[in-house]
Amino acid sequence: MATTANTPEATDPPTGAGAPTSSRRAVPGPEKLTHDYDGELVVFIIGMRIRRWWRFDQWIPVFAAMPRMLAELSADPDSGMRGYRLVFDPRGPWLVQYWDSLEKIYSYAAAPESEHRPAWTAFNKRARSAPNAVGVWHETFPVAGAESMYVGTPPLGLAKAVGTRPVGPRSARARDRQARRDR
Repeated sequence: MATTANTPEATDPPTGAGAPTSSRRAVPGPEKLTHDYDGELVVFIIGMRIRRWWRFDQWIPVFAAMPRMLAELSADPDSGMRGYRLVFDPRGPWLVQYWDSLEKIYSYAAAPESEHRPAWTAFNKRARSAPNAVGVWHETFPVAGAESMYVGTPPLGLAKAVGTRPVGPRSARARDRQARRDR
């Protein structure tokens, strides 16, 4: 079949055995991204541990409280929670949350009008009536500097919480990205 100069077949370089290698097109790789955030950062991990599965009356209320708190925090840009990721574990769910500061976490936890206060009070009351049925835990990590790289994947983790920017020539290596943020 003959081709004319305007068809893709006529303008594509030859491929396959015997084709000159210099005429092959370079295929661009996946875009390299890093997170787009340079301010104070706190990683807050929080979860529940179901120890007595048959005690639905104890763990269902704990499980149900978290979506209300997440909705409240997500609806308020000034809350300080930038984003979160939910993880399901066989013994109970947990979340990785990204916050602007320790003070924002403390402020939310102590605010009498927040969803947290009644949930915490109710948990403590239930825990006294059925010790060891369900537990809650958290870990708080103030981050002095964060470095990230996302290649060939949609934003997740920190990048999903704060957004992304392309990795340029001055930030191609992890050491360069970290040094840039340490300034």
